[in-house]
Amino acid sequence: MRAPPDGLQRRLGIFDAVVIGLGSMIGAGIFAALAPAARAAGSGLLLGLGVAAAVAYCNATSSARLAARYPASGGTYVYGRERLGDFWGYLAGWGFVVGKTASCAAMALTVGSYVWPAHPHTVAVAAVLLLTAVNYVGVRKSAWLTRAIVAVVLTVLAAVVLACLTSTASDPAHLDPGTTTGGVLEAAALLFFAFAGYARIATLGEEVRDPARTIPRAIPLALGIALAVYAAVAVAVLTVLGPTALGTATAPLADAVDQAGLPGLAPAVRVAAATAALGSLLALILGVSRTTLAMARDHHLPHALAAVHPRHKVPHRAELTIGAIVAIMAATLDLRGAIGFSSFGVLAYYAIANASAWTLTPTEGRPPRLVPIAGLIGCLTLAFALPLSSVITGAAVLAIGATLYALRRTAA
Repeated sequence: MRAPPDGLQRRLGIFDAVVIGLGSMIGAGIFAALAPAARAAGSGLLLGLGVAAAVAYCNATSSARLAARYPASGGTYVYGRERLGDFWGYLAGWGFVVGKTASCAAMALTVGSYVWPAHPHTVAVAAVLLLTAVNYVGVRKSAWLTRAIVAVVLTVLAAVVLACLTSTASDPAHLDPGTTTGGVLEAAALLFFAFAGYARIATLGEEVRDPARTIPRAIPLALGIALAVYAAVAVAVLTVLGPTALGTATAPLADAVDQAGLPGLAPAVRVAAATAALGSLLALILGVSRTTLAMARDHHLPHALAAVHPRHKVPHRAELTIGAIVAIMAATLDLRGAIGFSSFGVLAYYAIANASAWTLTPTEGRPPRLVPIAGLIGCLTLAFALPLSSVITGAAVLAIGATLYALRRTAA
């Protein structure tokens, strides 16, 4: 494996790695993804949650083995490059950077819509600038802030689950599925977006202490905690609202506590939603900037972005560039519709990760053969189960990236 010219400092232990993964997964998704999933599958969203979790487990296992083998910034960009060739690594990195940059803007706008609905773009830009500054002064400070955000969100979610399950409005009959396979797969594809945060641990591989031990433990642990939280919240909200009301809700968790007879809890839920979106945005900026760093080191992006700050030991130019792009997008665009496109890009990214893991030998820590095969098939199935507009847009963006790669190789 190629050694990076400038090393980042290994400051993160297993606890911080798990917290960063949780900060990515238990973010705005738990507050926003349930409604579109219910529209797609009704109560079958619980089945979709199981499918998404199964695919995410395969991806997590493959990513963990690869990250332990290649503990450098860049995640699947590095794995694809080392195991499948430069093009596949580049395509994974391209899909990740473009898709997740759009996700950053969407998360920033989510913060704005909860904090100041009349001026969401203003708040969104302020959130991006603030969190870019936090990332700039060091990854440890980012981990401490993420730890606080996760604690607040988990506390509020526990209160929501308790309020709903103990309410007289709770009706277990609402949990009865009765949907088509297509609806379940679309719900799984949408819910998978909320699980994708465990990759943040892998993309920070160059900043994790003892990566061969820490990463394989942190990724499945973070995924398991997130799955338990999602399942508990989904069941609680479904039993109170039912699939029809959940599918049309704009703030489903706040609506659920209202229906459960505790309207005083709704403001706390809204604060937690904004806080969770901030946590997701924080981790997204971390991950995108590290992948940008790795691609810049290999000249797939401008090499100036590969600089590491001599004092803070972070890829400061990459972080500032990503922060500026996201701030412009958040100020001028409404990107909530880009979540489907981002899901397509994330699933393509993990398809390449599973293909890379399949090439590992037993001495290199290869997972059981069935895991990367199931992960690859699962990723492709969910990607094409997304709405047609998301599939077309996502495929077009990947094609643009492939064309740019070919032009660069031809020019060289």
